[in-house]
Amino acid sequence: MTKQHKQIRLGAHFPGVNNTTVWSDPEAGSQISFESFRRFAQTAERGRFDFLFLAEGLRLREHQGRIHDLDVVGRPDTFTVLAALAGVTEHIGLVGTINSTFNEPYDLARKFATLDHLSAGRAAWNVVTSSDAFTGENFRRGGYLDQSDRYTRAAATVGAARRLWDSWLDGDLVADAQEGRFVADPHAGAYAYHDRFFDIRGRFNVPRSPQGRPVILQAGDSPEGRDFAAANADAIFTRHSTLEAGQEFYRDVKRRLGQFGRTPEELLILPGVTFVVGDTDEEAQEQARVIRRQQVSARTAINFLEQVWNRDLSAYDPDGPLPDVDPVVGTELLTQGRASVRRDDALQVARRWRERAEADNLSVRELVIETTGRQSFIGSPLTVASQLNYFVQNDACDGFILVPHLTPGGLDPFVDKVVPLLQEIGVLRTEYCGGTLRENLGLPPQAAAAEAREEAS
Repeated sequence: MTKQHKQIRLGAHFPGVNNTTVWSDPEAGSQISFESFRRFAQTAERGRFDFLFLAEGLRLREHQGRIHDLDVVGRPDTFTVLAALAGVTEHIGLVGTINSTFNEPYDLARKFATLDHLSAGRAAWNVVTSSDAFTGENFRRGGYLDQSDRYTRAAATVGAARRLWDSWLDGDLVADAQEGRFVADPHAGAYAYHDRFFDIRGRFNVPRSPQGRPVILQAGDSPEGRDFAAANADAIFTRHSTLEAGQEFYRDVKRRLGQFGRTPEELLILPGVTFVVGDTDEEAQEQARVIRRQQVSARTAINFLEQVWNRDLSAYDPDGPLPDVDPVVGTELLTQGRASVRRDDALQVARRWRERAEADNLSVRELVIETTGRQSFIGSPLTVASQLNYFVQNDACDGFILVPHLTPGGLDPFVDKVVPLLQEIGVLRTEYCGGTLRENLGLPPQAAAAEAREEAS
């Protein structure tokens, strides 16, 4: 029997709050104009993408007390943007990245349920966490949370939100004018949730939405993040640089699902990737080289180096060798915010960077270009389509979240040239098959948990 090809799931990441956006390119447009969001969303929908993805920037990153030059200044409120996009699109999912550390379950649940109603079942929540006090300064209570508690609170936040969504059952809202009966059950909307983080009880004031619950995404590669996704998420937004690394991640996360009573089909693996499409492979490679040098200017290269070394390196040549001095450890960081997050000890990072630079004869700028890039698919339309399909069919992922380098037209080459090839070989839909995001992603429906109301009664 011939194995059926897996369908490729596609998300479109609106450029911004990352190190891939080239805001200085002459073709780049506004990051905050609604026209940019509208054009980007409608292009993704024209390409039959599953969803549009908005990242989150709760505080502008600072480097030596100044706005980091990679931050695109201005990130409008996610819910406002997505609600507006619901009115100018029909099918594409609307994913908002909202922090579980600095928000409360009732407010989150209410906003996402409202978005799901307004969009007729296309809402999704990308759950992220934070533990740094710098970002927390924007919030009244400071917002600081020990790193070890980040995912514990995130799980509690999602659990409480689900309790709220499930406080309304399908069929509760009847609005029978003849009988004068608005709800089928007088206890509709009653909820209670108690744990170490939350002690809440009341009535949820948004009836059950078209999806029941929004689709849940989670962004994280750590062991704690993988477990959180396996227990709570419908899709995980990740990154990996090779086919082999993707396959290892895919196997590991899918294996974890059984611990939580779930099957591999209940969680999609969607790495964030970049792409460059040219008429030929050679042209695309040259375009990619130019783009990466736009993304990593001479000043940006030194900024990245200073994030690891935690010392002023402005006297060093970005086209020269790495510093021969060691990083400064245990003092106040030069970079504050998301850009300062490091997964390893600075001394270990510096050692690995020196080894790679020496082995490949790389300058500071060349090394930063090599170490900060996402997985990229570069080539002619046929090459890019073939590469994407190969990753999916060989279980390195279930699809991709594409991160273009330009706003708002960066997605156009992919939709115009690569999408038709994927449709031709039968791995990408030619029309949307369902009415909700959950249906279009091929995820199982979410039934309300009746015990949520029983516990509140």
